[in-house]
Amino acid sequence: QTVWYDRLCKAAPISPETSGLPAVSAPWLQDCVVSLSPCSDLMVVAKGSKAVFLSARWQTDDGGREGMTLAVSWSGTLILTFSPSAFRSSTGRPDWTCIVVGFSSGYVRFYTESGVLLLAQLLNEDPVLRLKCRTYEIPRHPGVTEQHEELSILYPAALVTIDGFSLFQSLRACRNQVARAAAAGSEVVQPPPLAYKKWGLQDMDAIVDHSSVGIMTLCVFDQMRNASILGGFHASVKGSLPAMSQYITVGGGPYTGFYYAIEGSSQPLLSHVALAVASKLTSALFTAASGWLGWKKQNEEEPTQKQKPKVEPATPLAVRFGLPDSRRHGESICLSPCNTLAGVTDDFGRVMLLDVGRGIAIRMWKGYRDAQLGWVQVSEGRGESSPSAPLPRRHAQFLVIYAPRRGILEVWGTQQGPRVGAFTVGKHCRLLYAGYRLMGVNSVTSQGWQLHTQQVCLFDPATGALRTVTVPFHLALSDKKSERAKDLHLLKRLTTLLKSRDEAQRVLLDIKHPAIKKQALESLLANKNAPVSCLTNITRLLLANPEAVDEALLQLCSSQLKLLQLYTDIQQLHSTVEASTDAHTKPVRAEPLPRVSLILQRYTELTSGSRPSVSFAQDSPDASLPVRGFLSQMEYCVVVYSVGSFLFWGCLIGESPLQKVCDTLQETGISPQHLLSLLLSVWLHREKEVLKKPKAVRHLHTLLTALSSMKGAVESSWDMQCVSPWWQQVRSACVQSHSAAAALLAAIVAHRAAKDNITSLAETKFQSEWEAVSLELEQWAVCVRQLEDVLALQTLLCVAPLKGTPGGATPHCSVKALLEGGRGGIADSVAKWVFRQDLAPERLKDMLQRRGEAQRTEQPSQPVLREKSQEDADFNRAAGEWRFPDSLSPDLLFAHCCWEYVVQWNKYPEEGRYLCCAVEHLKRVSSPHIQLGISSMMWNTFLVKRFSAAAFLMEKVSSNFFFLCDVGMGDGATTSFLGSCVALLQILMEADSGIEEVTPPELCVEEVWGGAEGPASIVELALEQRGIHYPLVQHHCLLATLLHTAMTFNLRVKPLSLFDSKGKSAFFRELVSIQLMPSGDMDPGLVSLRQEFLLTVLTGWVKTQSEAGMAPASTRLDLDSGDETWPSLCLDLGTLLQVNPDILRRHLVCELYNHGLDPRAEQVMLEVEDKDVLGSQLLVLTGQRLSYSLLHTQTQTKPAMELLARLPPTLCTWLKAMDPSELGCLSVPLSQTSRLVSRLIEILPENHGQYSLALHLLEAVEVLQGED
Repeated sequence: QTVWYDRLCKAAPISPETSGLPAVSAPWLQDCVVSLSPCSDLMVVAKGSKAVFLSARWQTDDGGREGMTLAVSWSGTLILTFSPSAFRSSTGRPDWTCIVVGFSSGYVRFYTESGVLLLAQLLNEDPVLRLKCRTYEIPRHPGVTEQHEELSILYPAALVTIDGFSLFQSLRACRNQVARAAAAGSEVVQPPPLAYKKWGLQDMDAIVDHSSVGIMTLCVFDQMRNASILGGFHASVKGSLPAMSQYITVGGGPYTGFYYAIEGSSQPLLSHVALAVASKLTSALFTAASGWLGWKKQNEEEPTQKQKPKVEPATPLAVRFGLPDSRRHGESICLSPCNTLAGVTDDFGRVMLLDVGRGIAIRMWKGYRDAQLGWVQVSEGRGESSPSAPLPRRHAQFLVIYAPRRGILEVWGTQQGPRVGAFTVGKHCRLLYAGYRLMGVNSVTSQGWQLHTQQVCLFDPATGALRTVTVPFHLALSDKKSERAKDLHLLKRLTTLLKSRDEAQRVLLDIKHPAIKKQALESLLANKNAPVSCLTNITRLLLANPEAVDEALLQLCSSQLKLLQLYTDIQQLHSTVEASTDAHTKPVRAEPLPRVSLILQRYTELTSGSRPSVSFAQDSPDASLPVRGFLSQMEYCVVVYSVGSFLFWGCLIGESPLQKVCDTLQETGISPQHLLSLLLSVWLHREKEVLKKPKAVRHLHTLLTALSSMKGAVESSWDMQCVSPWWQQVRSACVQSHSAAAALLAAIVAHRAAKDNITSLAETKFQSEWEAVSLELEQWAVCVRQLEDVLALQTLLCVAPLKGTPGGATPHCSVKALLEGGRGGIADSVAKWVFRQDLAPERLKDMLQRRGEAQRTEQPSQPVLREKSQEDADFNRAAGEWRFPDSLSPDLLFAHCCWEYVVQWNKYPEEGRYLCCAVEHLKRVSSPHIQLGISSMMWNTFLVKRFSAAAFLMEKVSSNFFFLCDVGMGDGATTSFLGSCVALLQILMEADSGIEEVTPPELCVEEVWGGAEGPASIVELALEQRGIHYPLVQHHCLLATLLHTAMTFNLRVKPLSLFDSKGKSAFFRELVSIQLMPSGDMDPGLVSLRQEFLLTVLTGWVKTQSEAGMAPASTRLDLDSGDETWPSLCLDLGTLLQVNPDILRRHLVCELYNHGLDPRAEQVMLEVEDKDVLGSQLLVLTGQRLSYSLLHTQTQTKPAMELLARLPPTLCTWLKAMDPSELGCLSVPLSQTSRLVSRLIEILPENHGQYSLALHLLEAVEVLQGED
């Protein structure tokens, strides 16, 4: 408050002499203009030429209490500020706030929350008196005329209205243009003027306030009555009823005036206004409008308009009628939300209620000088209407009157209702009522969201508090003697009196209405502060007076009393600890426990690690259960582990008497099935605590046996050859649980209890010593074995992944999840573990082989494994052949690993090693049928789209940026991707070649997992794939090889241009389709392009070999371009591309000699067929070497000069014509050059034209070598 006051009074301070009061206690707010947004989150305070914008913020005070406060968001100077008004502009939730400010100069300006000017326009040359806004209201009845949005500005003798829709669009465009100008650092361009209507209000001496009611349509009777009054007896009536806009003004002479403007005149649009101004200011407007609409150039400067804007004349509008009172002068008018009533204040201290439709005063209050008015509209709640109430819901309106002279705030029911509330407040407060909602809403955009309520707020400058007036709907129903209104009031008082038992009982019994009394009891039971003793006494008291309650309330009291008694008894039993609890428990003879002891121990180690996590105190298993939570969850039979923990956890850990707890539960009448669900929920949820307490297994057996013996648990007429619903409930809970160890222990205990129960029933019925065999025991055997497998698999999945592996959280599995996952669910889970551990394919193959060796050397029932590491041990326990011989066969596991890696690669395309690992896993699948199907699915699902994008992009441009945009990968990842495509297509061709020699594999599953139902596994889908067209796959493999080669050696080439039209049209088709492939001899020009490409590849490979040889061993990189297989690959490509391979070999020999790699060149030379051409090429290369040795300025020596002088003139001239700069390696030993000349003599025939030149070269080299 002090900050606001200081900022507002800097320009115009208030002195104690002028105000008559001390500076601190001066009512400074009375001299300010205050406006509040409809959402109550922005307040504008203006005084003189200063204005402050206050925005709602969530803050914490010094005492640590949090609350919503209004803090200063902007303050500044607004010259001649007169009347601000804030409104929201949005089509959904509140988006931004626009502040409309009227000035005494007649200007109206629009600002943002931060004080940025959006729009300014001179509408009249008189001071602005009032600004009011009307927003869209959803019609509550079909006959109500739909009102549109409008902004109205009142001048002393004129009224200007602006259509809300056009204003909203203009302000939004201005705001966007200002934001763009601020971001670009340019000047803001003035927007075109707004379209508006201007009425000259006549026949009133003075006007101080107004209200725009909206469009109204008269009925036929009112039309005839008005025509008779205005036109006389012979007046005629038009056939159509005119639509009129109604305006009400207050002031003097008359006291209240009613104006009606007939609709139908064309409203000036934005284009009309712009066209009219353009006829006078053509160039200026074109420059401004072009910049505002977005096409103004940056270098254009806007001319300054120094002349005063033209003010349009007003259209005369005569007053239709009014309320004449020569002595009374109106001060303000406030329209109701439904536009049917209006409150008017005057200088006599009266408040008058007007009927807007009829134009008459229907009520008057006196004694309210300087009163401030507001309206509250309340909708009827869903629970307040009677069953026979018609739809839609009813609405009630209340008039809020603030009398500052008396310091009282009153709420009155309209039209003739009583005063329903009165509050004593300060004498210097301000009543803030916006009177409108969000702007920018119509009948279409208002669907599906609730319009914000128009709030009435009281601002107290003494405390800085902003209070909201809220009125309940029931106050409008009748007077104070209404029993329903009284009961609702008592219901609200009840929550504040819970700590006083006697007062709460009295208030509850005073309620007469049965439905409200039941609601009061429910709220009392749901209160967190209500003690158990108080709830019990009140419930008993209601049961003791059956005549005061109805049947529904009687049943509620009876059921809640039983639950309250149970809550109290269980609490008392948990506080009693019996030391002899274990003596009454029967030991469990669980044979499967030794078999799974190792897995349980390993599972406990992995799950009990101190992994950081976030938990809340109320969610802790050891947190006490409040009585309201117990009642709500038990009433609706909700299975929540907190209730199960409250009832059974003390028994499971041996701190509560088991038998007494079971007896208490049996007496309450709760169904055994519900108790069993609660017991299993706490057992399965608190797995870590259960594994740390070995005795809990025996206590669980005791509790299961006790619950099974309850009436209604196991039916006495149960046939042992059928499945028991009781034990089926236990199995269902175990197979659905993700707590593998707890579910297995519960199943083992329940299996033992069920076996004992079946044995006792068999002895009773048959009286035989034979062991009973039933379907139930068979179901339990299968369930226990399934849970053992799940525990082993979950133990493997709990192994922590390597750092940096994007495996995510630890996956959890259950029997139900594996059964619903289909036959490939188990292999899919292990494949995810392989990815999380980042196991290499060769490592996985080694583990599978070791698993098979362990199976052949050890017994399945007692596996004693000899693993190399803990990882092998975990894998063998979970994926051993004695556990999953079929579901985790090598082919299935490798296939699922391949698919998991390619899925992960699709998520992270830059990780090229994922796709490489997928291909490596696929190579290790032994079945060609599975290989063929997986390869086809990978190609069609993940690869072909990126492959085609890379091919088309390389045909256009080669840039890392374009690859990242179009293919989704950079250069390095794209190169790896293309190499994987080549490998995949080669696997596909090999699989297609060997598919006829091998029969398709038969997919089997373990007997206990034979009921798996779900989506088909990857292997099943692979076996369903159709065969491929081998030539088409080979065609794609050729393209992939060319693309990979070009990317590896960074060659600028258009790969698709190396194929003819038939070859291009066959690309990227379905691999199973028959396409027209290229055949016969190719065009020589095309063959020439292919030859040039392959020669460039060989040159690039030789360069990498030369660079790798010169680089130090510690800095050499293992690059794909340095692979030794590239020359043979180029020769194979030459055969496929119809390029002469001997040309490629000769080029390779020359390039190797050119880069000083003579030993490798000699090996390749043996395969060259045309030695004559090769000899000529090498002769030139030898001449370049000798030219460098003899004629280079830095290496010339005296012996070299003497040798050069002795050479024949023809040889000397020939050496000088050689260009040594074409050599890739200049410093070549003379011994290698001598050996090269010797090889030339051998391969050149004696009749060759350059044979003598070769002899001279040999002689020169030998002389140089001898001198060295």
